[in-house]
Amino acid sequence: MSPDQKTIYVTGPEKGSQVPTVWKVNTDGSNPEKFVDNCGSVTDIDAGGQYLLGVVWFGGKSGIYEVPTSNRKCIPLLPGVETIYATIARDGKSFFYAVASRGETSIFRQLWKDGKTIGAPQLALKVPFAFPTWHASHGAYSISRDLSTIVYARPGGHADLYLLSQK
Repeated sequence: MSPDQKTIYVTGPEKGSQVPTVWKVNTDGSNPEKFVDNCGSVTDIDAGGQYLLGVVWFGGKSGIYEVPTSNRKCIPLLPGVETIYATIARDGKSFFYAVASRGETSIFRQLWKDGKTIGAPQLALKVPFAFPTWHASHGAYSISRDLSTIVYARPGGHADLYLLSQK
């Protein structure tokens, strides 16, 4: 949803494409318009409403992308990263994304300013369990903007609760 809460950005498949299309729609459902083709699934928008952040989950175009709302161009930020979700940090100066490996999940912070990445991604947090980050049907997760909370829902599994604290 846009910061002024008047517009939502919806992601959906187009016939014949594996990479979703982003649509812009007024919150009352009026004026749907194709916003950008073939640029992944939108997962966040910055506080100023200038940039959409999205991901392509798998395949040759996998990675994290942004779309400036001013020109609607699909710009690769971190090509090749396989994740299903990226969120902009509370301060708006970076974004987070998760990458799973054997028995653990690493959450990275990528510094970001004026639509450009700064330096290499930094390990922000490592959690002692792995959750699938490559396809939404194997679970869903969300990372809070201040990295204080991670919510993971595993379909068909039992609930595990973890208290994560940083020193």
